Amino acid sequence: MEIHVDKVKALARAVIETEVEALQALYDRVDDAFVGACEHILACEGRVVVIGMGKSGHVGGKIAATLASTGTPAFFVHPGEASHGDLGMITAGDAVLALSNSGETDEILTILPIIGRLGVPLIAMTGRPASTLAREATIHLDVSVANEACPLGLAPTASTTATLAMGDALAIALLEARGFTAEDFARSHPGGRLGRRLLLHVSDLMHRGERIPMVSPSTPLSEALVEVTRQGLGMTTVVDDERRIIGVFTDGDLRRTIDHQVDVHRTNVGDVMTRRCRTATPQMLAAQAVKLMEDHAINALPVVDDSGRLVGALNMHDLLRAGVV
Repeated sequence: MEIHVDKVKALARAVIETEVEALQALYDRVDDAFVGACEHILACEGRVVVIGMGKSGHVGGKIAATLASTGTPAFFVHPGEASHGDLGMITAGDAVLALSNSGETDEILTILPIIGRLGVPLIAMTGRPASTLAREATIHLDVSVANEACPLGLAPTASTTATLAMGDALAIALLEARGFTAEDFARSHPGGRLGRRLLLHVSDLMHRGERIPMVSPSTPLSEALVEVTRQGLGMTTVVDDERRIIGVFTDGDLRRTIDHQVDVHRTNVGDVMTRRCRTATPQMLAAQAVKLMEDHAINALPVVDDSGRLVGALNMHDLLRAGVV
């Protein structure tokens, strides 16, 4: 089968243009009904139960997931299964978000009396404001489109895009109303990059106990170099008798020492260490430690407690392995 390049490009652009027009038409429909939908969901003490058949069901699953990940507890229930037992998943404290382009989906209409008896708010998104579902709903959101992007006018395309966009608008409006923060988002995405950046603390990643490179200022430089190599963090801390940080000796200090032809066997590490070094604290976010390293062009940090005593050590490789960088 031969592909006609120009025709394919033109058709694809026409699809995108049709869907853009469908989205633009939604702009003026963010009205009092939209605000009312948000108010009902915010007042809901339970969860938002999203229902929809076919393509609307697929869109509903995504909307439920977006709501749940942005601070509004939600899940999807298949309306066909609902009339065979799953309706028990809807409780008196919930709100129902029903999606149907026609507003006449049999599986949804069948369970409307049960939803009504539960007394829960019913928010409907349909493409027909005069439909049965729209009339029975507590709140109706109009997601109608002038044309589907399908040249046959049959496959749900622009209509599903419009419904998805309206669902996203609901989720983000509710996120703002709840004061949902990046930290809240991270807690529901602990396996993602954002979760790692916002949930991991230095204490979760730092080396402890015998894994901390540590010498006294009177340690011969040759022995300090052995400690740097043994621990593999690219530095050793230099501490006093109470384990308070005096300084660090790093790979960079070693290069400068060699440039000055210092005798590593006759020189103490305290004579060539870097004083007033940067440090981290256990409660610091790992992402803050990354920024500290980047700002000061260093690859490792001693970790100290509130009294300045050494409790750990961290380097850039630890942060890379944890996916924070």
